[in-house]
Amino acid sequence: MLLNLSAENDSASEIHIPAEIDWHMLDKSKFFFLGAALFSGVSAALYPVVVLKTRQQVSTAQISSLKLSFSIMRHEGVRGFYRGFGTSLMGTIPARALYMTALEVTKSSVGTVTVKLGFSDTQATAIANAAAGLSSAMAAQLVWTPIDVVSQRLMVQGCSNSTSGKNIIPSLDSCGYRNGLDAFRKILRADGPRGLYRGFGISILTYAPSNAVWWASYSVANRLVWGGIACSTNKKEESSFNGGGCSYRPDSKAVVAVQGLCAAMASGVSALITMPFDTIKTRMQVLDGEQNGRRQPLTVVETVKNLVKQGGFAACYRGLGPRWVSMSLSATTMITTYEFLKRLSTKSRESFSS
Repeated sequence: MLLNLSAENDSASEIHIPAEIDWHMLDKSKFFFLGAALFSGVSAALYPVVVLKTRQQVSTAQISSLKLSFSIMRHEGVRGFYRGFGTSLMGTIPARALYMTALEVTKSSVGTVTVKLGFSDTQATAIANAAAGLSSAMAAQLVWTPIDVVSQRLMVQGCSNSTSGKNIIPSLDSCGYRNGLDAFRKILRADGPRGLYRGFGISILTYAPSNAVWWASYSVANRLVWGGIACSTNKKEESSFNGGGCSYRPDSKAVVAVQGLCAAMASGVSALITMPFDTIKTRMQVLDGEQNGRRQPLTVVETVKNLVKQGGFAACYRGLGPRWVSMSLSATTMITTYEFLKRLSTKSRESFSS
C-alpha cells in the first residue's frame, strides 16, 4: 500500500508499506486452521493476566495485582493462573473464526461502499474498521458468552483460600466444579440456558463499542504515526526527482513496531471507556444474589448497587491495570499475528486474479 502524505510545501511524502489483503485474496481453510493455532498460543500466554483481572473485579475489596499474584502462586501454584483455560481454549477457536469472518467481510464491504460515497481514504478506513469491529464483536459473543460464564466461574474457584484465607467473594455459588463440562451441566441445571447467557446484553454493550472504538482508533493512529514518520524522514537518495519529497520503504521490523504502538494506543482508549461495563459484566456472570433463602442471578441494577456500596464509583475500575495490560498485549500480539496470518494465508496472485 502506498500512503501519499502531503507536506507543507505540497511535495508528496510517500511511505511504501505492505498492501492491505482483502477477504477474497485469502485461502480460507489455511486462514482458519493457522488462525486457530496462532491465537491459541496467544491466549495461553495472556491467560494469567485475565485471571488476575477477573478475581480483582469480583472481590469485595481492592487487592493489588502483585499481592494477588503471590497469593495465587503460594496457595494454588502455577495451575491457579490457568483455571478454566481448557474451557476458554475450546471457545476461542469457534469464537475467533466467527470474529475474523465478520471482521473481514464487513471491512471489505463497508470499505467499498464508503469509498463510492465519496469519503476520503482516512474516513473510509476508520468507518469500515469501526463497523467491522462492531459486527465481529457481536458475532463472537454468541459463542463467547457461555464460554466466558463457565471459564470465569472456574477462574474464581478457591479464591477465598488465595488471600490469607479471607473470603473475598461471599456471594459466589458454593458448589464446586470439577471441570468445564461439570460447570456447564450444573449451571444449565440450576438456571437453564439463560444461566449460560448471563450478562449477554452487557457483554454486547462492552465488547461491541470497545471493538468499534479500538479498530477505528487503530486505523487513525496507524495513519497518524506513518504520517509523522513521513514528515520526519529525509532521505535524499530516495527522494523523487521533481518533487523533492521523501520516499520511504520501511522494513518488516518497522512495520511490526508501528502496528504494536498503534495497537497499544487504541487499547488504552478502549479500556478506559468500557472498563465499568466489563466489571459489571464479570460480576453478573460470576456472582449470585439471595432472596427467600434461594440463590438467584443478580440484575444490572443490583450489581451496580452492590459494587458502588463496596467501593464507590472507583470500584468500577478494579482490575483496570491488568485489563489494560491484557488488552495492550493481546491487541499488539493479535494485530501482528493477524497480519502475519493473513500474509501466510494469501492465495497466489494467479488464484485471486482469475
